[in-house]
Amino acid sequence: MRCSRRARRIAASASLILAGFSWPAVGQQTPPAREVVAPASERFLRLDELEQMALEKNPTVSQAEAIVRSVLGRRRQVGLYPNPLVGYSTEDMRAREPERAKHFLWAQQSFITAGKRGLVQAAIEQERIHAEAEEAMQRQRVRNAVRLLYYEALGAARLVEIRRELSRTTREAVGISEDLYNIGQADRPDVLEVQIEADRSDLELARAEGELERVWQELAAVIGEPDLPTSPLAGDLEADLPALDEAAVRERILKENPELKIARARVEHAKASLARARADRIPNFFVRAGAGYNADRFAPGKDVGAEFFVELGVPLPIFDRNQGNIANAESQVRLAEGELRRTELALRSRLAGALRTYRDALRTSARYRASVLAQAQQSYQLYLGRFREMAAAYPQVLVARRNLGQIRAEYVRALVDAWQTATLLDGLLLTGGLDAPAAVPGEPSVTIDVVPFTTVP
Repeated sequence: MRCSRRARRIAASASLILAGFSWPAVGQQTPPAREVVAPASERFLRLDELEQMALEKNPTVSQAEAIVRSVLGRRRQVGLYPNPLVGYSTEDMRAREPERAKHFLWAQQSFITAGKRGLVQAAIEQERIHAEAEEAMQRQRVRNAVRLLYYEALGAARLVEIRRELSRTTREAVGISEDLYNIGQADRPDVLEVQIEADRSDLELARAEGELERVWQELAAVIGEPDLPTSPLAGDLEADLPALDEAAVRERILKENPELKIARARVEHAKASLARARADRIPNFFVRAGAGYNADRFAPGKDVGAEFFVELGVPLPIFDRNQGNIANAESQVRLAEGELRRTELALRSRLAGALRTYRDALRTSARYRASVLAQAQQSYQLYLGRFREMAAAYPQVLVARRNLGQIRAEYVRALVDAWQTATLLDGLLLTGGLDAPAAVPGEPSVTIDVVPFTTVP
């Protein structure tokens, strides 16, 4: 009788320990996510603060801005007309007759034909559209990366809480099971099961803590502050779960996604390059004019005196009519049109996958909240009640408790999936917060060959 009373006291102690790991009974609402209370020296970091830090310090944002400035500089440069060429020439006659020479100053100007400058400017205007879309895309990529890691960090912190609580109580349960074994109320296999459960809980806690550290380091890297100390985050995964209008989301993504804007700009750029290649069949020309003094004598006591000349030079497109460049430009148009179609199809494929994941995550979290969590809690409470009555073995209670903890972890993961997928859908399916923005290929400017002088004054 004394042994039985002692066993009941030990069982009561164990039930108090296990009762700390409980969720509402069936029919009650699941409690909201608990926020960790930060010490006085710490404060919660908000999502908008993290986004602002990333937009200021992430190097890919400044790279994208530099690409835009580069294209704007190139657009300005192609709008400038070729500089004139000036020179001086002389023909010294002293070897034949002293103090007899010719001295000339001349100027040469090249002229661009067939509207080539305007065609180049049209091509570079598409480069500007491309570059600005690339900048907007990179900013959205950085925002999306911060948001994805923010929600992942919130979930990882919740999982650490769950695993830490389970590890603590299973360690305490080891001592309880040893006491029950010593008074003959538990078998040795039960004690070993509890010890195994405690070791598994410790390993799962270590993995959860390692995962939280990994997520934080990735978040700090995307923000641009790799040494950012770990801080609590302000937020609640269960508060106001995202509700998206799938039809509106699909229409917006297929209309506003910057990848499609870039692909369309590349098609227009390729068409402008083709027009320019065809215009290059018409050669540019130059005009050179000069004036000078000829000291040769054309009569006794009289120099030839002042002389003037004008030259015009133009290449004859007999052999080279830019055939190869035109063929290449035509191929580039077809390539750009194919890339636009490929981008749209790939975007539709990614959109379908994201919408499916979003629906699954919402459905899973709703079902867990409505019934699965409550059922797991009820199962655990029933085993706990039987254990209090000494009608169930201690390992059965721990198994039920472990199942409850696993279901809570799955619920947290479903919440994280819902938030992350909603973030991607709202952020136009853009990822890669640390991927370098693509450089915009430059359209070659109109080059003017320096044509050799046709005569020597």
